[in-house]
Amino acid sequence: MCWSATADLVAGCGIAAVGVACVARTRRVGDLPLAGLPLLLGAHQVVESLVWRSGGGTGPATVAWAAMALPLLAVWMPVAVLCATPPSVRRRLMIPLAAGLATAATLSYNLATHSVTADIRGHTVGYVIDLPQAELLVAGYLLATVGSLLLSGDRILVLLGVLVAVGVVVCWALWELEFVSTWCAFAAVCSVVMYGWVRGRSVSPGAPRVSAER
Repeated sequence: MCWSATADLVAGCGIAAVGVACVARTRRVGDLPLAGLPLLLGAHQVVESLVWRSGGGTGPATVAWAAMALPLLAVWMPVAVLCATPPSVRRRLMIPLAAGLATAATLSYNLATHSVTADIRGHTVGYVIDLPQAELLVAGYLLATVGSLLLSGDRILVLLGVLVAVGVVVCWALWELEFVSTWCAFAAVCSVVMYGWVRGRSVSPGAPRVSAER
């Protein structure tokens, strides 16, 4: 995230608190992975505050940050969306799920066999790892994370998908070398939208699970 370790820590704790509220309010087991998204992304920002405090480098905080941002999130998002959607929507979600699994497997292998380095660059953090066919991996990653939201058929989840897609464009345009860090921070802030999604699904137990199907 931008600015400092303190900014990451404060933002991370606030976003994680929203995640705790989302999980506490969830009434359906299948909704828990998505409801816990702000909790995961908030914890991720807290981990990055440790990267700041260590001055970057290749330490445990850097490895933990990369593992959460790359393979974990690539699988978490499509699986979470799949669990929260009705059977009529799930067939089209197989595409982002397959992309996420393949991307996560490749990223996990590269994290296990190559070092990842964090560089403090003014008010941002850049992460460097040697990835083969990086453009293809980025495409698979975005299909899994953003694509699963856009294909969910749920009005609020689609909104979240649009927001994080806009974040992709903005962060890439402004911070190409620090794209992963800045976009993850943007996605974490956007994830507070999940509280509205959880509230909508807990208002009436008999209400439809998905607000707008396509």
